[in-house]
Amino acid sequence: MTRDNLLGEFLQARRARVRPGEVGLVSYGRRRVTGLRRDELARLAGVSVQYLTRLEQGVDRHPSPQVVDALTTALRLDLDAASHLRALAASPTEPLKPSDFRVEVQHLLDSWGSTPAYVRDRRFDVLTANKAAMVLSPMYHPGHNLVRDVFLDPAARSLFPDWPDIAEQTVAALRATADPRDPRTATLVAELQHHDDFRSLWARHDVRPSRNETKRFDHPDAGHLTLRRQTLTVAGAEDQVIIVYQPEPGSASADALAGLLQPETAASHAPTRRCRD
Repeated sequence: MTRDNLLGEFLQARRARVRPGEVGLVSYGRRRVTGLRRDELARLAGVSVQYLTRLEQGVDRHPSPQVVDALTTALRLDLDAASHLRALAASPTEPLKPSDFRVEVQHLLDSWGSTPAYVRDRRFDVLTANKAAMVLSPMYHPGHNLVRDVFLDPAARSLFPDWPDIAEQTVAALRATADPRDPRTATLVAELQHHDDFRSLWARHDVRPSRNETKRFDHPDAGHLTLRRQTLTVAGAEDQVIIVYQPEPGSASADALAGLLQPETAASHAPTRRCRD
């Protein structure tokens, strides 16, 4: 994630994804671009080509709310992408400082003995986890970065039968939640740019926060698991969320997960937990 021209890169990427016919434009002859030309977007948004050029080149970085709204409509952005655009166009503020991890949250996670749960920050670093989460996958151990593991750990492709979808969702969620002014986030993105799949997905500028969805696992011991992912906020810590995985009660996944979390099985998976008080 380069921090030099985030707004301009986003506008260019999303302009390239809008077909003229989608916004009522008639295309004549052969086009050099598959998406909108700069002059077409400028006309749709009611701004001059010169001004849009300055925005895309990073000369002007803070368009008015009216211009942002017009670009949102012209680019056919959904609510998540529109929110991201407003954040990129806003005047810079102090970067969000990492919140202290509270030991009460660890106690809460530990009370969910049969429910995998962990805490991650906006950069997708795992801050802490309960034993059930660490048994479910090594990537949920404290100290791991979930984005790095999804793309660089070969075991992730075996663990997630829907890996292409998981990879796409992970990149879109990182863009939606990570602070682009954070040097550690920029370092992470620069590292992952060497991975072809990540580089291709990152260039799309998709924006979609993590939501409550069903996720499938092919666990080496438990076999097929279908779990519902719940995302919970941590009061007083804007940069942290709790991720919880639950099976459908009475399902085969519930039985398989219960078997996986038996003491003799769990002991072989879970290392010593690291936690910040």
